[in-house]
Order: sequence, then structure tokens, then C-alpha cells
Amino acid sequence: MTCLFLTSLIFIQTAAVDETAVAQSAKDRRFGAVESFWAPNEAADLGIGWERILFYWNEIQPGGPDDWNTLHVPEEWLNEANAQGRQVVGLLKNTPNWATEGQFAAGVPRGLYLPIDDPSNLWANYVRRVVAYYGERGVNNWIIWNEPDIAPDVYGHEFSGNMDDYVQLLKVAYLVSKQTNPAARVHLGGLTHWHDPSYLGRLMQRIAAEPDAAANNYFFDVVSLHIYFRPETVSSIVGNGFYAQQQAGISPLKAVWINETNARPSMDPEWPVEVQAFPVDLEQQAWYIPQAFALGFYAGAERIAMYKLVDINLPPGGESWGLIRPHDFSRRPAYFSYQTTINYLSGFEYPIKREQSVNHYLFTFNRPQGVTRLMWAKTPANVTLRVPALAESAQLIQATGEVSQVVPVNGVYEIQLNGARCHGECLIGGAPIFLFEEGVRADDVPAPPPVVEPVNTPTPENSPTHEATETSIPTDTPEPTNTPEPTETPVPTETPAPPTDTPEPTETPVPTETPVPPTDTPEPTAVSTEVAVVIETATPQPVVEPQQESNNSFFQNQSGNILIGLGVVGGLILLLGAWLGGRRS
Repeated sequence: MTCLFLTSLIFIQTAAVDETAVAQSAKDRRFGAVESFWAPNEAADLGIGWERILFYWNEIQPGGPDDWNTLHVPEEWLNEANAQGRQVVGLLKNTPNWATEGQFAAGVPRGLYLPIDDPSNLWANYVRRVVAYYGERGVNNWIIWNEPDIAPDVYGHEFSGNMDDYVQLLKVAYLVSKQTNPAARVHLGGLTHWHDPSYLGRLMQRIAAEPDAAANNYFFDVVSLHIYFRPETVSSIVGNGFYAQQQAGISPLKAVWINETNARPSMDPEWPVEVQAFPVDLEQQAWYIPQAFALGFYAGAERIAMYKLVDINLPPGGESWGLIRPHDFSRRPAYFSYQTTINYLSGFEYPIKREQSVNHYLFTFNRPQGVTRLMWAKTPANVTLRVPALAESAQLIQATGEVSQVVPVNGVYEIQLNGARCHGECLIGGAPIFLFEEGVRADDVPAPPPVVEPVNTPTPENSPTHEATETSIPTDTPEPTNTPEPTETPVPTETPAPPTDTPEPTETPVPTETPVPPTDTPEPTAVSTEVAVVIETATPQPVVEPQQESNNSFFQNQSGNILIGLGVVGGLILLLGAWLGGRRS
């Protein structure tokens, strides 16, 4: 399979400075959970920095433009979030019947193409009022609709207009929001990516084509993404969020947020769920979280949120995505994994260093408290890593929070990583390990020595689950800049039932999210350890034209031999022709 590689990390320096400053406070706002208001005590216990709340137009103005139902989003939720230092991000969607000629909730608002000060532009009127009212209550971030990339005939469809209609919806919301509240920040509707991998690129081109786009900041401040099940896809999808902007000529580049991410556990004994695809057990959901957050932040995501803290009003057997179970509010292993992730990554600073081989990842995060290194096996192969020590001892932390003390031997920690678990297919890497060393920095971390020699059968080089063959880096080799991530072409087979946006107390649940990651990765069976390591650093870089590069290391390595072979065959054919010519004469 040929993959598209981004040739450098794209990172928004101005946004990073702002977010890093916030991160130094008691609560790091880069770590979020959708609808945390349902479990505020647990949100405070975790240290959640931001949450998303739904603002349904059909609930706030159910009967007409003069309605104003503030009980849909009670002020108690906002007051509690503010008291806990948790920032609220609002999502505007769901057209009421009285405001559209089209489908309820998904229809294009009437008067959308009229000037924003025209009383008949119903969407402009609503946005103006909701931004003004809730801006006074601390809500300054607004997501414009949800998953507009899902087609009308697909489950989870939420917006019936075409791309021109969505651009106009966004444009009106941006102009009205900025006019009403200059502090407002406007986000694109969260995109699923896999429903239409080219959607974001086309959307950026369409926005940039508006005559007044550049003069109005291209009508958005943040790209919002929804990424599920496969942490390996996180970096490439985030990278595509920046690359699509760069290709459209949008400058400066806008921030990218992951508004939703998770791997729904279908194999929870206390809440079993029958699914058609993507079976995940409780431990795998817990392992997913550190992996997705490390890969997302490394790729430049400004913020990331779990979908979600807890599911409400879920029928028995319904897909439960929560870190907390819906029936008794008991905590899943994923809850403790997210707590560990926040505890040991909170306050991290850029650059982030990444080391990898075909079978493992290792990320290094500098923090005010010290250095956290996060590592896991990428495949079912068990891995032994030799990690250079920065201090006389360290804490070794399992994903779910169990802590032990470790001491280096000859300046090296030897760490065992268990391989990934596969239920038919390998969705998620193995159990992550955090290594925390207090009071040190990793500005000059030496390259690790080669890992323990391979055992048993090596993993095939040309497996589609592996990256191109890498070369071992000696300890004195300077670090390269960030290695590009592939943008994959999805090959979905089945569409899982999506998570459902939690309804407010006055409404019926409305299904939305349908994550559809690729499903073409076969399950590796080899058990081996690493010999090759690549070290990269995530630092702000200018964007470069992507390159087409083969994912099959065998053909990369053999191309020279193939050319030589063709030359030899050609020579033999010429000799044979000469000999036959001599025979005829």
C-alpha cells in the first residue's frame, strides 16, 4: 500500500504558547471530557480542563424565534464548571421545525444566505442571541454543527445541506459571533475523517475561495476532529488537519483539536454490548487513552477530549463509551488510565521527543515536575527496551496507576513491554508504561543503545502493519526533525453503531458519531524484540509538500536489485539475438 506522508510536523506556535501558559496552572486545559457536568465530582477528581456541551437550537427555541429556554443548559452546569476551572465549549446544532423547510434537526435554516443583520436570517438571529447570553456566563468557544461530513443516506447524518450550505452556515456564525463577542472562538463541526477522507481538504479549498475569507480569518479558529479505535491513525489525521489548511493557502494555520476520541469497550462483563465490528475489552480501552493522547499531542493537537465521561439514559445493551459505567457510575479501568495520563503528562512542554521502531513507541515529555517517558508495544511482539536513565531512580507506572520504584543498572532502565492484544484484528497497542523521573529535564537525552537481541521469529518486514524499515541510530547522531505520518486510505468493512450524543433531560437521544477507522490490518503473530530505533522531535516546522512514499520496505530495498536484474536480462536477450542472427546467415 502506498501512503501519503507529511514531511514535517505542523504546529501552531501562537496557539501553543497560549495553551502552554494555561497548562502551567493548576488544571491543564488540554485534557478534556465530553459532558463532564453529568459527573462533576469525578471530573474534578480527574482534573478535567474542558468539556463540550450540546446547545440544541430546537430545545432552546422550540416554538419560534421568541422562545428562550435556558433550562436546556442550566446555569448550574456552567457555574460548577467555572468553579472547578473547567472551560465549557458549546456545540450549536439541530434546526427546529419552524426554522427550516427541510429535515427536522438536519435541515438548512431559512434565510441563511440573507445578510446577517436581516431579521429573516434565522440562523444569524439565533447565533447572535446564544453567543451574547452565554458569553456573559463564560462560554466563548462555539462548534458549528456536528459531523457535516456524514452523507444523508448514512447512519449518523446530521446536516442535510451541501458543502456550500455548510460554508455559509459557518460564515454567518463566525461573522455574528465576532460581532457579538470579540472573544468568541469559532470551531469547525467535528469531522469523522473516515466517512469522507477528502472532505476537509475540499472544505478548506471551498472556504478559501470565498472573496472575503482572508479578510475574515477564513471564518474559523479551530479544526475539530473525531478519532476512534485506532491510535495509529491519530497523528496522520491531525497532520491532515494542518496540511489541508496549508494546501488551501490558509495562513496562519489554525489550531487542531481532537474533540472526541475513545475505543468503546464492548466486552465489559458488567455492561456487555453486541457489536458488528471493533471488539474492545476493558483493558484495551484503558491502553488506548495514553497512546491516543501521546500521538495526538506529538502531532500538534492543541486539545484532546475523551468521548465521554459517562453515558446517560442509555438502554441496557446500548453502546457505552464512558469512563464511568452508565448503570451504577462505577469506574472502568479507562477512568484510572485517563487519571494516570493527566497526572503524568499535565503541564508538558514542547518539543516532544518520539523514538520508534517497527514494534514500539517511546515518547519523552518534559514537565515542570520532571521527565515522563511513555512507551508501549505497537504489535503483538513483546519488547524489551533499554532506556537511558536521567536520575538515580524512577517511578514505573502502569496505565491504570499502579506505581513501583525502579533503579537503573549501568545507567539504563530495562523495561518489559507486553505486546498488543488482538480480538480478530489488532486495533490498539499493548499496555503502556509511564516512566517518571522527578526534578530532571530531557533536553539532551542520549539515543538508547540497541534493544535486546531478537528472539523467535522476526516480524515480517513487508507486513502492512509496519512502517518502512528503519536504520539504527548511533548514540552520537543528531536528532532528526519529526518523521512524517502517513495519511491512510480507509478500507472499512462494517460500520459500528456510533456513540449517541447525550440528551438533555427534556429530549430524546439523537445519534451522531459513527467512527469508521480502517479495518484492513491483519493480525501479526510473530513475537520479537527490537533492534532498530528512530528518534524524532516534535517542534514547530514550516509545512512542506507531501511526498509519495512506499510502505513496503521489501520493494524499497530491492529496487536497485530489480534494475540490475533487468539490465542482465536485457543483455542476455541481445546476445541471444546476435547468436540467432548468426545462425540464420
